Amino acid sequence: MMDNKTFIIVGIVIALLIGFVAVFMASGDPDGLESTALVVQGQKELTGATPEDAEVHEETAGRFAYDSPMPDYSLDESMGPLGGLVAIVFGTILTFLVVLGLAYGIKLAGKPAK
Repeated sequence: MMDNKTFIIVGIVIALLIGFVAVFMASGDPDGLESTALVVQGQKELTGATPEDAEVHEETAGRFAYDSPMPDYSLDESMGPLGGLVAIVFGTILTFLVVLGLAYGIKLAGKPAK
């Protein structure tokens, strides 16, 4: 049976491998959230194709706008798949650290006070 440290390391390695494969298999089409934003902004019909010139992140007066630090899960479009790989590694490690911190906090909260 694996100890906790080995289990966590194997889990991180598997997550990174899946992420590396996903970068090369990802679609360039808008995901569900981006597609919904295009419909709400009137740049796409609910059942139609996305126009070639539609810009999801375009600021419009009176509407919510947000600039992501890693848009489309990449650091820079000019980096190509390498930017996606770096973003996957960064995101996986950051997620692991957040979950580890939460688990540690929950463990400390469950200990009786002295």
